[in-house]
Amino acid sequence: MDNNIYQVYEDEIQSLEEEIKQLTEKYEDSQQESTVFSDEEILMAKKLFQREFQRQLKGCDSPSDLKAQLESLEADLSFLMKFTGIHFTNHSKKTMEKTKTRTVQKHRLSGNCHSLSFQLEFQLLEMQNKENVSIVVTDLSVIMESGEDSDVSKFVSSTEERGDLLAFFRSLLSYAEWYKHRRCTFQHFKAKYPNIVALPEGVLGDYIILRSPKLSGFELMVVWKIRIDEEGRTTPVLDLLTKVPEQVLDLKTAAIENAPAGFRSMLLLFGIESAIENLIKVVALQK
Repeated sequence: MDNNIYQVYEDEIQSLEEEIKQLTEKYEDSQQESTVFSDEEILMAKKLFQREFQRQLKGCDSPSDLKAQLESLEADLSFLMKFTGIHFTNHSKKTMEKTKTRTVQKHRLSGNCHSLSFQLEFQLLEMQNKENVSIVVTDLSVIMESGEDSDVSKFVSSTEERGDLLAFFRSLLSYAEWYKHRRCTFQHFKAKYPNIVALPEGVLGDYIILRSPKLSGFELMVVWKIRIDEEGRTTPVLDLLTKVPEQVLDLKTAAIENAPAGFRSMLLLFGIESAIENLIKVVALQK
């Protein structure tokens, strides 16, 4: 906390040093042009500068007030991170250009959303005139977990083109919530039915295998994809694939062929968890 307060003062000192440097350069230029200032003029300018500096200091909050404000901001940030699930782990910025009407800052930001990590790099272009201030995001670069997924890659490319950070975080939150929901659901069923449920790719995979303990070779594969389009709209897509031993295939052809359609109907009627649970119970009783 104290480091942040010191940083405020260091920034103010740096600003004053820059202003002194500019005044010195102007003075040296004026000397080269043979413009001579009297001692009284120099003394008056010095007093005016001192009065302005003291006035600015009086307008600043005391260290205790700054500390209270920073603590309040940190509390608000902590609440927002818990509420949204988005946690920022690192942030750095560098001022690339600064004039009276134009400021360019380069930002690097990393964090995670429901354990799904992301990294951002972008520039903020701030333009100021007499009427308003406009801020534009440029040169946006996104690295996101699950980037090998074609849907995610297209979404990332579209986000980089638009430079819309708000839309990115809104879509990231929706995608990460489904990502977490799928992982927790797989973990739950694996723990509850360890002899039936298998996770060949682990809890981060996009499918589970249901194996019958009574009929060797009988398997159901529940595939759970999380689709995200270029606009950031997220949709869960589930389907059922069957694997049946040849000795019973002819006896139950109709039931097996209708299994995927029946599973999709259960999804609409009961939801994802209940539909999978019903499948597990059917597999457990399969003879």
